[in-house]
Amino acid sequence: MAELDTAAMTARFRERAQAVKRRPLPPVAGEERQAFITQAKHDYQDFAIIGDADASIEDGILTLRIDLRPGDQRSS
Repeated sequence: MAELDTAAMTARFRERAQAVKRRPLPPVAGEERQAFITQAKHDYQDFAIIGDADASIEDGILTLRIDLRPGDQRSS
């Protein structure tokens, strides 16, 4: 198995998060529209969280370290 480039992987997730923000709304209304908006919010959140992760591979295990504390409570 080829070595996983964790920096490139997290960069792709950051790009996906931004793509979700740019995604146009389809021509739907009512419940379908709300479902699309809700899914886009979840997609953005998921992609952004992984995009912000510090990723590493140790002993063959991919580890994503994600600091969920508010910005003013984070240590560099």
